[in-house]
Amino acid sequence: MSGIKKLEILLSNIEPVLDERDFVFCSFPLFDWDKIRELTPIGFFQEKEGMTFILNQKDAINKGIDYQSVYRLITLNIHSSLDAVGLTAAFSAKLAEKNISANVVAAYYHDHIFVPKERAEQALNAILELQQQARRG
Repeated sequence: MSGIKKLEILLSNIEPVLDERDFVFCSFPLFDWDKIRELTPIGFFQEKEGMTFILNQKDAINKGIDYQSVYRLITLNIHSSLDAVGLTAAFSAKLAEKNISANVVAAYYHDHIFVPKERAEQALNAILELQQQARRG
């Protein structure tokens, strides 16, 4: 099943869902296997400076892992194509308009937006506003 590419369809049907869990971003040296193998991240990315892990905050606390900020996750429940143009720009602009930072992970089926925990409800409402604007045309 291929994802949707047409921006108007994506924006009209993004159906954002706010996850109830709190998440943190952590970084580890590339070969710190003793610490890394114990983790159960919901996402990770290898950078030249180290491995970035996205962890449930409770797991980070239980394992004594340092982090700087806490985020909530908004998932856009529409199967967007990895080749779609403009979706990230549209919701990023809407969040920027509300002065809300966004850390975006585009996975195979959905886009996932990590927003500061204290602004999560505002971010969800901003994306719903974007969806309503798209539906009105």
